[in-house]
Formats: sequence, C-alpha cells, structure tokens
Amino acid sequence: QVQLVESGGGLVQPGGSLTLSCAASVNGGSVGTMGWYRQGSGWKREMVAVITSGGATNYDDSVKDRFTISRDSSKNTVYLQMRRLKPEDTAVYYCKASRIRLGRRPDDYWGKGTLVTVSS
Repeated sequence: QVQLVESGGGLVQPGGSLTLSCAASVNGGSVGTMGWYRQGSGWKREMVAVITSGGATNYDDSVKDRFTISRDSSKNTVYLQMRRLKPEDTAVYYCKASRIRLGRRPDDYWGKGTLVTVSS
C-alpha cells in the first residue's frame, strides 16, 4: 500500500510560480517512478512530468521549459516547480507513484489531487 499526500496548490496570477509537493508513505516495497498528472475541467487526465527512481525525467511538451520535477528519495517526496504559469495550466494536479516489490509487477497509486488555479 502507498499513501500519497499532495500539497501546494492554490490561486496564482498568470506569470506566477507555484511548487507542489507529494509525500509517499509505502507499506511493503519501495517507491519507483513518481509523477504529476493534471485534469482540467472537461478534459482527460494527462501526464505533466515523471521522474524515475534514478532521476530520469520526462515532460509534456506544454510545460517542458516552465516546470521542473524533482524528488528527494530519502523522503519519498516528489516536487513540481511551476514557473510562468498560464491560465491553461489551471487543473487538478494529481501525484502518482509506483510501488516496487521484489518478484511482483509494479502497482500504481494516486493522490487525491490539489487544485491549481491560474487567474488574475
């Protein structure tokens, strides 16, 4: 079992910055790839950025030069630093983490989401 607790969402003006955090508590196994996804009103959930346990990252093209994902593996925490925010970044942001257990397929867990609203 993995529990994810997200924080850092809120209201920010266009052009502003915000940092999201997601802390994972794992019961059995270890945390593998972690990532951030978002779902705007009326839209499907989409990947924003992911980071492997080794630190390799992947970003959606729409955020590549504005957002930075990082992790503190000692704390099982992943961060999403968001800069130059745009109204179209408004969405509920979800944290996702994969649990790794020896001899078993990884399983994925989701946080409850944190709302980011970009508006003047």
